[in-house]
Amino acid sequence: MLRNISLQDFVIIQTLSLNLEAGLSVITGETGAGKSIIIGALGLLLGGRADSGVVREGCEHTEITGDFDLTPGAQAWLLAHQWADSQRCEIRRVINRHGRSRAYLNGQSITVQNLSALGETLVDIHSQHAHQALMRPDNQRQLLDSLHSPNAALQAVEQHFARWKALSEELQQLGGLHADRNAQLTLLRYQVDELNALELTESSLQALDAEHARLGHANQLLEGGQTALNALESESGAAVSALSLALREIDSMKEHDAKLLPITEMLDTALIQAQEAANELQHYVNNLEHDPQRLDDLERRLSLLQDTARKHQVRVEELPALWRDLLQQRDVLENYEQRAALIDQDLQQALLEYRAAAAQLSQQRALTAQHLSADITDNMQHLGMPKGCLVIDVQPQIEAKPSPTGTDHVVFRVSANPGQSPKPLNKVASGGELSRISLAIQVITAQSSDVATLVFDEVDVGIGGGVAEIVGQKLAALGREQQVLCITHLPQVAACGDQHLRVRKQADADETHTDLVCLTPDERIQEVARMLGGIEITQHTLAHAREMLKLSL
Repeated sequence: MLRNISLQDFVIIQTLSLNLEAGLSVITGETGAGKSIIIGALGLLLGGRADSGVVREGCEHTEITGDFDLTPGAQAWLLAHQWADSQRCEIRRVINRHGRSRAYLNGQSITVQNLSALGETLVDIHSQHAHQALMRPDNQRQLLDSLHSPNAALQAVEQHFARWKALSEELQQLGGLHADRNAQLTLLRYQVDELNALELTESSLQALDAEHARLGHANQLLEGGQTALNALESESGAAVSALSLALREIDSMKEHDAKLLPITEMLDTALIQAQEAANELQHYVNNLEHDPQRLDDLERRLSLLQDTARKHQVRVEELPALWRDLLQQRDVLENYEQRAALIDQDLQQALLEYRAAAAQLSQQRALTAQHLSADITDNMQHLGMPKGCLVIDVQPQIEAKPSPTGTDHVVFRVSANPGQSPKPLNKVASGGELSRISLAIQVITAQSSDVATLVFDEVDVGIGGGVAEIVGQKLAALGREQQVLCITHLPQVAACGDQHLRVRKQADADETHTDLVCLTPDERIQEVARMLGGIEITQHTLAHAREMLKLSL
């Protein structure tokens, strides 16, 4: 549950620290005083979208902090995302005047996306505009599915749909239109044949470059080889002759000094290597060819490779890889029928599995709809619609195109008066009736929620009299199971609160600001009396307020 929420420089609130208790906490105040500002701050704290408009005029940033006791669901989320295990957590959101924000969980940075996911396990906010969303069929289906958490049947449908969709896309990409496939296959065959003629491998390209470099520099190689050969053995003072002379001299000296023996061995080795090098070099020079015709052939081949590489927009050294890729594409298309048959077989099996999962989900929805319809109808009849009923119609569309939410068409049908057959909600319900139906639904769905804190933001709009008193009693009953925070204009609802908070807006010459205080018993009498109406609060009004508060105990 939410223990405390603190605001600093938020909209028209300079500073506020609000301690909240278990049970039903009601927030009241004059119209325009800023009651919904608190809900807006809570929404931002739990990952809502931020903008610079929430920063109080003249300030650099706003800061919102909340202290929560953790539910099992929230603790499981923290563990799954590798946050430290804890019984409580502090969330802080800082938004600067440029609209940029930072979020922190227990002092560590957290992304807004993760904060939003965590927020769903902590607080469930029911908006005053929920009856508008209730008109949309997608929202009606989502409400039905939300009563199962986790919803294994829905997850199974999503998984089978993903498999079916992937196979469908693979089959489409493999074949496409018959004419397109034939045109692509013709082009691939031409390209593969063209590259086949080049006899492309990485090693052949390297050998081609090496041979071209050798023939292109044949004269330089021959001249350099002959010069090196002369230096070894042909010219006066050549290396071989010099080594032979040195070896003979040292060899004659070693008889007189044994220390020269190692030098003799080294000179002997050097002479042998020099002679072998001279022999190899002589063989190289003798066999070095100067072949202009072969050089022309190589240059024409290299030019063809360059042209082919430019045509395919790759480098020459990338041509072998391109050839292998085009070859694979050609083979895939040439074997299209065989591959397509295998994919189609898998696709049909995936469709069968999807249909089976969708049927199970449909059965679950039908059973849930039966129980939920009865509960909502019971609530409607307690909320001033004694003959009203709501029927949730789950219509399986067996042959419909697969979707990740199944193939059911979910319709909420309502009858507000006796003798009327249930009609779609958006066709028969008036504004006041929609408010009561929406509230009946929200009370039921809130009871199934596993979050610890429920927030109702003026969901009692359009309701009054004895129905308002029943609304207060139902919210109070919810408060005995979960923490409930309710913004209300109704004195009947306010009188049922375990904690009463009043929002007040004050203005002076320079600025406007809002504060929020927890009312004492006497102050609470005054506030309920104000809500009962009238320009002047009389003793009769005060007595009425005292009686309402006494009866709500």
